[in-house]
Amino acid sequence: MIGQKKLLQLILPLLKSHGKVYKKHQHIFAKRAEGGEAIQTITADGLETNNIAVNGDFIVKNQTSAAEMYILTEDKFKARYAFLKESEDGFSEYIPTGVIHAIEMTPTLLKAQDWPNEFHFEAPWGEQMVVKENDFLACPPELNEVYRIARKEFFETYVE
Repeated sequence: MIGQKKLLQLILPLLKSHGKVYKKHQHIFAKRAEGGEAIQTITADGLETNNIAVNGDFIVKNQTSAAEMYILTEDKFKARYAFLKESEDGFSEYIPTGVIHAIEMTPTLLKAQDWPNEFHFEAPWGEQMVVKENDFLACPPELNEVYRIARKEFFETYVE
């Protein structure tokens, strides 16, 4: 498994040379965590990662075909989303406000980096996260962390 810092060092030059800036266009649903909630992020192609919320985090549910869920710290959440309206099941609807830098893990790019078609790395929250061929690796504008966005969900939620 590749560590978060190591992957960040490896991916930043690739983002500068081959990456693009994308905006999330799909609204999300979110609610404040009480703490202790175990969330499995499951995309159309299977389990992506696990995480456990602490009090004050936000549990996010994407509006994709997989309706994948994930956890963001309060600071990250507030930097990326703005309240739109109350919803159901304790979730509210939010509008994405930021952009990401992302790069597609094409077979050519993976081969050029001598990376396998599927590998695991340490997510920003310390858990294992999978990357598969043609997924996207993304960074927030601060370029201080790397996370995976599965291919199908990427195209359901982001535009260049």
